[in-house]
Amino acid sequence: MLRQSQPTSSTLHLVATEMGDIMETLDTRELDLADGEYDSKDGSVPEKRIPFPAIYNTVGFKEAEARVYLSSPITAKILEVERFTSAQDRFNLTTQRSVNKSMPAVFKIELKHGEFTWLVKKKEKHFMDLHRELKTYKTFMRIPLPTRSHTIKRQSVRRTEASQIPSLPRGGRDELGREEQVSSRRRQLEDYLNKLLNMTVYRNYHATMEFIDVSQLSFIHDLGPKGLEGMVLKRSGGHRIPGMNCCGRTKMCYRWSKRWLVVKDSFLLYMKTDSGAISFVMLVDKEFSIKMDSKDTETTHGLRVDSLSRSLVLKCSSYRHARWWGQSIEGFVQKHGSAFLTDHRFGSFAREEVNIPAKWYVNGRTYMEDVADALEAAKEDIFITDWWLSPEIFLKRPVVEGNRWRLDCILKRKAQQGVRIFVMLYKEVELALGINSEYSKRTLMHLHPNIKVMRHPDHVSSSIYLWAHHEKIIVVDQSVGFVGGIDLAYGRWDDREHRLTDIGSVTRSVALEQAEGSFANMAVTPSSNGGGASPTPQTNGKAVATVTDSGDQPRLKGQRRTKKRFSIRRHLQKHRLTSADSISRLEDDNRGGSVQSLNTDMGQLVGNTRFWHGKDYCNFVYRDWIQLEKPFDDFIDRHTTPRMPWHDISSVVHGKAARDVARHFIQRWNFTKKMKPKYRGLTYPFLLPKSHTTAGEIHYQVPDCTQAKVQILRSACDWSAGIKYHEESIHNAYVHVITNSKHFIYIENQFFISCADNRHVFNKIGDAIAERIIKAYKGGTKYRVCVVTPLLPGFEGDINTGGQCHPGRHALQLQDYDSRRLLNHFPAEARDGRHVDELHLHHWSADPRGAGGEAGDGAHLRPQQDAHRRRQHRHHRLRQHQRPEHAGQEGQRGGRHRGGLGEGGLCDGRRGVSGRALRPQDTPGVLQDDPGGQHGPLHRRFGSHQ
Repeated sequence: MLRQSQPTSSTLHLVATEMGDIMETLDTRELDLADGEYDSKDGSVPEKRIPFPAIYNTVGFKEAEARVYLSSPITAKILEVERFTSAQDRFNLTTQRSVNKSMPAVFKIELKHGEFTWLVKKKEKHFMDLHRELKTYKTFMRIPLPTRSHTIKRQSVRRTEASQIPSLPRGGRDELGREEQVSSRRRQLEDYLNKLLNMTVYRNYHATMEFIDVSQLSFIHDLGPKGLEGMVLKRSGGHRIPGMNCCGRTKMCYRWSKRWLVVKDSFLLYMKTDSGAISFVMLVDKEFSIKMDSKDTETTHGLRVDSLSRSLVLKCSSYRHARWWGQSIEGFVQKHGSAFLTDHRFGSFAREEVNIPAKWYVNGRTYMEDVADALEAAKEDIFITDWWLSPEIFLKRPVVEGNRWRLDCILKRKAQQGVRIFVMLYKEVELALGINSEYSKRTLMHLHPNIKVMRHPDHVSSSIYLWAHHEKIIVVDQSVGFVGGIDLAYGRWDDREHRLTDIGSVTRSVALEQAEGSFANMAVTPSSNGGGASPTPQTNGKAVATVTDSGDQPRLKGQRRTKKRFSIRRHLQKHRLTSADSISRLEDDNRGGSVQSLNTDMGQLVGNTRFWHGKDYCNFVYRDWIQLEKPFDDFIDRHTTPRMPWHDISSVVHGKAARDVARHFIQRWNFTKKMKPKYRGLTYPFLLPKSHTTAGEIHYQVPDCTQAKVQILRSACDWSAGIKYHEESIHNAYVHVITNSKHFIYIENQFFISCADNRHVFNKIGDAIAERIIKAYKGGTKYRVCVVTPLLPGFEGDINTGGQCHPGRHALQLQDYDSRRLLNHFPAEARDGRHVDELHLHHWSADPRGAGGEAGDGAHLRPQQDAHRRRQHRHHRLRQHQRPEHAGQEGQRGGRHRGGLGEGGLCDGRRGVSGRALRPQDTPGVLQDDPGGQHGPLHRRFGSHQ
């Protein structure tokens, strides 16, 4: 019977008072385990593996919806019983006095759940506290409170009414005397824990999960083995981010917060228990260390975890607890994450990986096709970072399937399927660049809530004006990683043809012949009004569809009439066109001149079709991009202005190498989220790297890969990735390759700026080249250097009329200055001698004119015309004493193939290598992903390098 309460007492107060009275009268020895089902089902069937996307759906630890366990049972075994000695006991042992043998006992428990095994340490009082908590929970569930969550919990208790809490035999105290008492108590507690873990209703209770150190991230297969977990107090601050530590080293302003700590093989994190949100992720790196001294932690019972990104201070309940945590974290990371603790070759964060499926690309066509297929195969998450990203570009061309292979449509389709997509864009200085990353972010974010986009850096607050994020990375499911120099942006799609025109007059005839000879035919013809395509009624067994692609438009003068045949057969036997109803269209691109998709398989496509739509047809030297919010409107005249070809390379890796690429992206993402206040909410989650132990489970692989030895290199520092030291493994690898090269160096880059003995340009590429040439001179061996740069830098305007402030003119002057400084780096005897071969700086670029001086349908190569006359004269003085046998008359006459940039500006140079124009498709070479690459003329220039 409830006691009489005062009129001011509430109902909840009465319930609490009655529960207290009940708990005082209950005794653990009076509770028996009734005959009932031990592993009761609560309606949901646990999975054999928790999918990786569960990391994005964590909830509060006390929520009934929390997914923690697998379908397999949990078993517990007490391995040993440890006894802690007090300071007095240690003194007695030292002085050979009697020691109290009845000391507090700690039970070391091994638990197994599926593929996971872990250890916990508990005292007997922890068992008693858990038992009291479960009794309170059971009593509380019998009280009908008018809340939905409580009703759900009460219903789950009713379904398991036959199961009682297992009895916990009274042990008296934590002190155990004789060995037989220890062994008996050990068996009792082990039996109690196993029975408790077989009962779903109590196993899922948050107190039980805290007792056995498990959470929603414990048993996710792709996160690797289970490490130490538990509740700790963490101190704020310690970040390497400027402005994140308000009082500097004194730590005068900080607070302690209660968090759930999770340790994995390559990172550790802590979570908020009330919401289940991940609050911070610390990656294991070469500076990872554990310190437990009070001078290092500046607190009692604390430990400090250091890395390149943060110094994290934790507080535990006792000295022994802190020591157990510190030793466990250090031992677990050294056992499972040793690959991240050492400094690897070139100072890289990633080690060399062997037997990695890899593939490289020259030009954007095959690269974007493989990117499209990989994105389509994504199941869990997609990471994208670009210097510039254009949402409306087509990854597969010609466009014969509508918008299916348009980037924004692919991302929207995958987001609707549940794939999480994370994009990081470079936030440009708007006065200098017109890439409009804000439009790209807004467009992608409006597609679906599963797409998250960040921009970095904020130039004003961070004072970052002289550096930019220039990396191009795409990672699919952390198993396939594309790395290289090709943005998913306008103007980047190209092939070995390097077409200069794209008028797009198209007449396509598509015939589908049935096996019986009665397949329907479709005729594709241009439309004069620029309208969209629509199927026409069937006539005499034929279905006619109209597809427009800019209509009848004149070609540039001198354009050749070529016919390209594109085979687009796709299971022709499965789709037999019998009526006009069989023709279904996908979305059009909302503009005239589009090519709409037909869901039927097409036989042969004959004629010319448009490859570059709208803003994708560009010539950034003639005019920079404008009005990017109108992607399908041309901004230059296709009939008078040739497009600027784009030549670049990229690669793809799988497995552990792809994990390393994803790890770099994750580090940048988490740093940006922590740094920028607008991203600190739950809308932008922290990302977690997958374990290397599961890297071999590749669900999708890019075709035509080869096995390779791969190491991921990067450039990172405090402002870009939030790390303590600068990592310049790319630069170190460049210097190493140049220093150890045998016969020649081939460098292809957008710019070549590296001064030898210069105070302002700190990279050592120029020094390495000069030292290698001097080494060849002293050794009497032949050595060649070839540097390929664009004809003109990618800046709008004419360098002849743009004045001294034109950025392209500055870039050319810098490159000219660097070349002269590089030559001056040679010793005097080398410059004046007759035995040093010339440092060839050949500059190749697409020539917008054909052999007859008119714009043609293919790209031509010519030497760079922007070499300064003074550099030409210096080369002449260097070359007049020697004649390379492989250079012919060009080498003898000294610079005939070069033009000069004098007072009058850009001068016309001689075209071709030997006085003739070269077409890329006519020159076989190397460094190619298809026959007919552009790098063949090098062997003509250099000859044999024996």
